[in-house]
Amino acid sequence: MGRVEGKVAIITGAGSGLGAASAKVLAREGATVVVADVNVAGGEAVAKEIGAKGHFLEHDVTREESWERVVADTVDRFGRLDVLVNNAGVVVVATIEDTTLEQLRFVEAVNVEGPFLGCKHAIPKMAESGGGSIVNLSSTASIIGSPGVAAYSASKGAVRSLTQTVAVHCKLRENGVRCNSIHPGGMLTPMTANLKSAIGETSKVALEMMGGMARESIGEADDIANAVLYLASDESRFVNGAMLAVDDAMTVA
Repeated sequence: MGRVEGKVAIITGAGSGLGAASAKVLAREGATVVVADVNVAGGEAVAKEIGAKGHFLEHDVTREESWERVVADTVDRFGRLDVLVNNAGVVVVATIEDTTLEQLRFVEAVNVEGPFLGCKHAIPKMAESGGGSIVNLSSTASIIGSPGVAAYSASKGAVRSLTQTVAVHCKLRENGVRCNSIHPGGMLTPMTANLKSAIGETSKVALEMMGGMARESIGEADDIANAVLYLASDESRFVNGAMLAVDDAMTVA
């Protein structure tokens, strides 16, 4: 207990799935957690379940003014910002030939512009707090080919590169901010369930679309939440710019 005691964290997309699990784990280990989500009902429910250490803020990660408000409100209320988990994400099931430009822009707005804006506005406040940890949720789709989710794969590749760029930027600035990415494999979450429903669970096409995920073991949200906890804690103080695959060897098999 107490692995992130006294830290203040913002977690996007925390109204369900990996974000909700991460919020609960960080709060259990002593952090004050801002549950940020466009899903008001889900976000409020998670904050209520957490209790005194959970605080909900409605947040659209695609809007810069929303980021400015959430970061400012967090620092004004709690006096600091130590952890940002860029978890909010969306997926569209479509190959490169079938993906529309509108679909691509929708996925990029949430999955890329969200983390970009989060890093941009969190870094100065973290530096003022003496440093901190940014955890970006990427995907194994940024490492292996996943032809059925072309826009998603491209967006998660961008998150991977953004993470490394932010890590080097902060190291050169000597501001005490670290940035790492987590690359989940198949996880038991609402988004994964919807994805499997959209493409089917047993067909050859499903295997191709999911980049093999359908034939791999499925992890649980807490498997990612525990990785978030490690990267948010001071235990990982020398881990910066790393890509942590949590995928039961999917990307190396």
